[in-house]
Amino acid sequence: MNKQPAVYILASKRNGTLYIGVTSDLVKRIWEHKNNMVEGFTKRYSVHQLVWYEVHESMESAIEREKRLKEWKRKWKLKLIESSNPNWQDLFNTIV
Repeated sequence: MNKQPAVYILASKRNGTLYIGVTSDLVKRIWEHKNNMVEGFTKRYSVHQLVWYEVHESMESAIEREKRLKEWKRKWKLKLIESSNPNWQDLFNTIV
């Protein structure tokens, strides 16, 4: 996967702690999360499993989508994940 704006959701486990982020390089950013290179929430709560992502044409649209998703109720986020990843598999290997 080439550099391209993307919004992503990480989880600690199925129905666990969720983290929503945005990046211009999804592979690099998820690798950083998985290897605890990113200080903060994901490192502190072991949120390293890529369970959902969405590629965008521009960074502006990715940022806007991230902001909207962060306002969603947890129930809606779980439904979004399960609509494309019902088994909560780690999708990292599908993007490298």
